[in-house]
Amino acid sequence: MQPTEKYYEHDAYRREAVGHILAAEPDSRTGGGRIALDSTVFYPEGGGQPADRGTLTLADGTVLTVTDVHEQAGVIWHMVTSLPAGAVPGAEAAQAIDWEWRFDKMQQHTGEHILSGILHSMFGAENVGFHIGSDAVRMDTNIPISAEGLKAAETAANRIIWENVPVNITYPTREELAALTYRSKKEIEGQVRIVTIPGADVCACCGTHVLRSGQVGIIKILSCQKFRSGVRMEILCGERAYRYLSGTYDQARAVGQQLSVKPLDAAAAVERLEAELTAAKARMTELEETVFFHKAQELRGKGDVLLVESPMRSDGVRKLADAVAKTCGGLAAVFSGRDGQFSYALVRADGTDVAPLVKTLNNALHGRGGGRGGFAQGSVQASEAEIRTFFNNPS
Repeated sequence: MQPTEKYYEHDAYRREAVGHILAAEPDSRTGGGRIALDSTVFYPEGGGQPADRGTLTLADGTVLTVTDVHEQAGVIWHMVTSLPAGAVPGAEAAQAIDWEWRFDKMQQHTGEHILSGILHSMFGAENVGFHIGSDAVRMDTNIPISAEGLKAAETAANRIIWENVPVNITYPTREELAALTYRSKKEIEGQVRIVTIPGADVCACCGTHVLRSGQVGIIKILSCQKFRSGVRMEILCGERAYRYLSGTYDQARAVGQQLSVKPLDAAAAVERLEAELTAAKARMTELEETVFFHKAQELRGKGDVLLVESPMRSDGVRKLADAVAKTCGGLAAVFSGRDGQFSYALVRADGTDVAPLVKTLNNALHGRGGGRGGFAQGSVQASEAEIRTFFNNPS
């Protein structure tokens, strides 16, 4: 079968074309099939870039949805959701790609070139992994790079965008290629396609790219973590980065409005709020312990004690039970919550095992939890009335 002419290699902005079907093969698993064309505007999956999506329209007006595209031995195969009788060798197929999908990939791919080239020139880093995902672009390097280094590289990459330099595609001869310094992840046989972005990158690549760096819009590194011998980054370019940063600003503005500060001052305001909250929690703990002490004194010598309290922290339930157990001379049973859901703590200061009681309690009050010796903790799904009834007659 003859190789497919690849229009996207020479003009990534071409959105439509008319080709002829070389072969059509059904897929019994999906009810669709795949169609090979003699020429195409559809980019196949490869090099970390997802395949194009779009439609093929047959001569009789039948529209086929293209869900995936692959290349095999130079032939481009288009995966379609159905394979009608008109899809036969020699028939015409009008092609139309999903341009919004394609342009997004062009922005992400070109942005990756710029950042990878900058990282290579600044730190000698090689890009050993690249994938355009649905949410972000993943990039892997072969060496570690500090947060400060990544920030400097991000700034340098965006300067290339602001300079709006051309993105050049060339097909050098063997002699020209031998004299050229360029990035490549693997040895390439035959004609090599070189993508050159002045001041940023020279790289062998078969993907689709924008015409000028300014069309990338912006590059933003979202995250970075250690990965094997280097780092793994998540980045966004173009419209993806704009949407993300706009959403981030909207959130910062909303937080700022709540704290009566400007968006850029929100982080400092949150830090102050956290400090105030920490101090308030410490003070609350002091007051809580004072209340628990006085309540324990009121219950001194009362024997077994049941307390049903309004919701409090789980450690507060335990602390109150501990305090009361030291004075009451029996079992301190503390329940905290509202009808239908209570947390509990059971404590005997003398260490008498409460496990048998816990088992009976959990069965009777739809509870879960346990402990050992004189302490147990858990929760029940029951009303206050049911809890009091149980302790009036625990057997």
